[in-house]
Amino acid sequence: MKVLALDSATSACSAALWQDGIVVAQRFMQMERGQSEVLVPMVAEVMAEAGASFAELDLLAVTVGPGAFTGIRIGLATARALALAAAKPLAGIATPEAVAAAIPPAERAGRSVLVVLDSRRDEVWVQAFDTDLAPLGDPAALLPLEAAKLLAGPVVAAGDAASLVVPLMRDGVLATSLGAPHAAQVAMLAARRWAEGTALPPEPLYLRPADVTMPK
Repeated sequence: MKVLALDSATSACSAALWQDGIVVAQRFMQMERGQSEVLVPMVAEVMAEAGASFAELDLLAVTVGPGAFTGIRIGLATARALALAAAKPLAGIATPEAVAAAIPPAERAGRSVLVVLDSRRDEVWVQAFDTDLAPLGDPAALLPLEAAKLLAGPVVAAGDAASLVVPLMRDGVLATSLGAPHAAQVAMLAARRWAEGTALPPEPLYLRPADVTMPK
């Protein structure tokens, strides 16, 4: 199975081509703004490096949130356009799941996983997983202190806002350097979830209303 995946939902931008368990080509750039200018060129570079055409793809995938509203919309709009043009299916993957999937098994052995993402507000986006990365609940918007109380026992924390929560947690917390999700994990998860029939629809996963001011 050949999957092209995109991510621009948080503090980075990435694209990856995954085929039968191997990442054939990938691009990643840490950035909080400007994803709209670099995402499509990233995709072009990935496809060129892999020597692949869109006709060869079996599936496209994209992170759907939670995350930055603008970043989610950029990723979804780009992925939808590419999927429509190539007449290929599109799968959605939750952002926290993609972050958790990058944690090596040795780091999470015997530990629960807490993914904490920056909402750019007082709250953080949080989701907890067991040691095998099965979700222990749905993504939620919590204050850092509330997030710190979500899990007891040995925990590995990841995400671009983990540093806000780790100091509030009890001993036994292993903080990773993993921040934003990577399209390579998005592609891997999408291939599995598409086969299982459990992929999310390519719709934004928002945990609070968008910050907009309606005209009077």
